[in-house]
Amino acid sequence: MPAQTESNAEPRTPLSRERVLRAATALADERGIESLTMRKLAQELGVEAMSLYYHVANKNDILDGMVDIVFSEIDLPSGEAGWRTAMSERAISTRNVLSLHPWASSMMQSRPNPGPALLRHHNWVIGTLRNAGFSIELTAHAFSAMDAYIYGFALQEETLPFDTAEEVAEIAEAFLEQFPTDVYPHLAELTVEHIMKPGYSYSNEFEFGLDLILDGLERAL
Repeated sequence: MPAQTESNAEPRTPLSRERVLRAATALADERGIESLTMRKLAQELGVEAMSLYYHVANKNDILDGMVDIVFSEIDLPSGEAGWRTAMSERAISTRNVLSLHPWASSMMQSRPNPGPALLRHHNWVIGTLRNAGFSIELTAHAFSAMDAYIYGFALQEETLPFDTAEEVAEIAEAFLEQFPTDVYPHLAELTVEHIMKPGYSYSNEFEFGLDLILDGLERAL
C-alpha cells in the first residue's frame, strides 16, 4: 500500500462578498481608485474575473460596498458627553479614517445605493443633533456644514504637494524664490512667519476650523 503524502498547501480561503470588498479596498488604498478594475481585483484574489460576479453585481456594487466599509470604520461616540463633544470626536475619527483611504474623500456622499454602515452613521448624526434640541432645519444645516468641511479638508490635505515638515520648508523656500516679496508682502509674511516655522503642520488647522463651525452651531442652537 503506497505511503500517504501530506500536502503542505494551505487551504484556499473561500471567496465571499466581504473578501472581495476588503481586497478592493486594499487595492485602492495601495494603488489608487483608478487602479481598481475587475481584472486586477481578480488577480489580487487569485481567481478568474468571472468568479467575482457570484458575489458582486458589477464595479458600482463594489464601490458602494467599499464606501460602506469606510463608514463602518468611523467611531460614533455614545453622546453622553454632549452633542458638541460627540460631533467633534466623530469629525476627527472621520478625518483619520479618510487618511487611511484617500480615494474615499470624494465618494462618501456620492454612492446611489447606501449600505448599512452609511445609514447607521447618518442616522446617528441626525439623532444626536435632534436629541440635543436641534430643529429639523438646523440639523440639516449642521450636518451639511460639518461634512462639507470634513470631506473638503480631507480632499485638500490629500492633494497637498508635501507630507513632512522638511518637504514643507523646501517647497516654501522654492516658492519664495519664484515671486517678488515686495509685490506679494502678505503671502510672503504668512509663508515666513507661519508655514516655515518649526513644527508647522497643515493638519493642525483641522481642529481650529472644526471648532469655529461648532461654535457657530452652538450659537444657532
